[in-house]
Amino acid sequence: MATEPTSAPASSASATSSAPSIPSSARSRTTSRSAIAGARTDVPVLRRLAASLTLKLVALIGLFVALPIVLYGQFESADGQMQILVTRAVQDRSALIAEALTPVLRETDPSEPMNLNRALEKYASSGTVLKLMYQPPAARTASRFYLVASAPPLAPEAVTAELEELGQRGILQRLSEACTWNASDEMRYSRADGTVELLTSIVPIRVRGNCWILTTTHVASDFLNTSIGRPYWQTREIRIAAAIYLVGALLAVLVALGIRLSLRRFRNVADEIALGRTADATFVQRNTVPELSGVARDFDRLVHELRRVSREIRQSAEDNAHSFKTPLAAVQSALRPVRRAVPEEDQRARRALEIVDSSLARLLNLVNAAQRHDMGTADLIDAPRVPTDLALLIEDAARHFREILAARDIGLVVKLDRGAIVRTATGMMEIVLQNVLENAISFSPTGSKIAVSLRVSADTVELAVDDEGPGIDAEKIDSVFQRYFSLRPEDGIGSDRAVEHSGLGLWIVRRNVEALGGQVIAANRPGGGLSIRMVLPRFVIH
Repeated sequence: MATEPTSAPASSASATSSAPSIPSSARSRTTSRSAIAGARTDVPVLRRLAASLTLKLVALIGLFVALPIVLYGQFESADGQMQILVTRAVQDRSALIAEALTPVLRETDPSEPMNLNRALEKYASSGTVLKLMYQPPAARTASRFYLVASAPPLAPEAVTAELEELGQRGILQRLSEACTWNASDEMRYSRADGTVELLTSIVPIRVRGNCWILTTTHVASDFLNTSIGRPYWQTREIRIAAAIYLVGALLAVLVALGIRLSLRRFRNVADEIALGRTADATFVQRNTVPELSGVARDFDRLVHELRRVSREIRQSAEDNAHSFKTPLAAVQSALRPVRRAVPEEDQRARRALEIVDSSLARLLNLVNAAQRHDMGTADLIDAPRVPTDLALLIEDAARHFREILAARDIGLVVKLDRGAIVRTATGMMEIVLQNVLENAISFSPTGSKIAVSLRVSADTVELAVDDEGPGIDAEKIDSVFQRYFSLRPEDGIGSDRAVEHSGLGLWIVRRNVEALGGQVIAANRPGGGLSIRMVLPRFVIH
């Protein structure tokens, strides 16, 4: 913190400007006496969120993640119900076949040669394989079975291979468990020749202490396409649906990311144009999405038009200033011999000449102010905006005003945070600081202090200038940033400069700050005086 006595400057360029007007912006607002400095009216949060492409992309990804989970659960539940019905129907059919075979098995002696294929064939159907197996009581613990019958029948030489395959796959063990616990089961397995069989039921048949097993195997595609004996996600339909869904989700995400990347390229081009790097910074050259080519051409056309307008404003400012200054200089030259010819004792004529001189000086000031105003307007449109340390600008402004404040016995208290980097065109923030400090000096009484503070947050830079003057009537504070509004005392910084204060200083402050993407707010201080706060976007150097 430092206190510097300084003095009021000669009238700032912005304080004297009376150039043709630019439509007033309605964005920045002054605050009432009780309002919090720095408050702003933002776009409603819900509206901003609804317009956010990032939020929509996140919602899209969330939808693509949640939708298959929800649908899979529903489909799996439905498939489970269907699986129960199919399995129950097959098991009921197998149970009926087992009941029908029971009388035949009662009349059969396992110790004698058996031929049950014909009895089993009566219950076989297309796509269904029935096998009847017998487990001797002595082989219960060894999981050993005899393949007694099959429909369709197996060749004798294939029986041994069939039993070996069932044993290797652990199926005989499950058959033994079915004999022990009298339980049904279902499973899916692949044969050695590559065909897939679906073992839908294992039904134990107990006759005179002997255990017979009836197995029903299906090879029909109607059963193979179900999820019986395997997880639901392994079904062919789910895999095809998942593949199509993933392709669709990937395409949707790629489209969204493509739009986002294209917008980011447009933003980078806009940043380069703002920084004055215009060699290859055209939207058309950077665009990679054919559908955005028309938008890119429109943006390039807009940039070209803005530059043309900026050049015309500068040219017009120079031409107008030259057109006005030439006759004014001629009038001033013509007055010199008249002034010498008027006697000293002719006070009335002398007074008339002083009025003419004062009016000419006022006209020249207005012409100069108009020229500076137009040049500033052109800079707002086209001047490169480069990262600028706001703390250094404030220190330079404090040195500029040192003598003037010392002459008025006004102290300057400066408290600055470092790292206050903003993007601004050359001269824009210098004019803002000059006008705000000049306004504070104009209303500060002798012996008072002006406090300048600079605070840095993650995204913004806040500059505050507080004086100890009379403040502003609450009914008029809403007009403080309007054009030609002035409550400056007639003696101001000096009575000889009062004619230069046209009420444009704070209006130019608002114009420049808003052109940089910020806002400016005025509020009466609780202890007296006026507080002007400016909030600007912070530029973070990576």
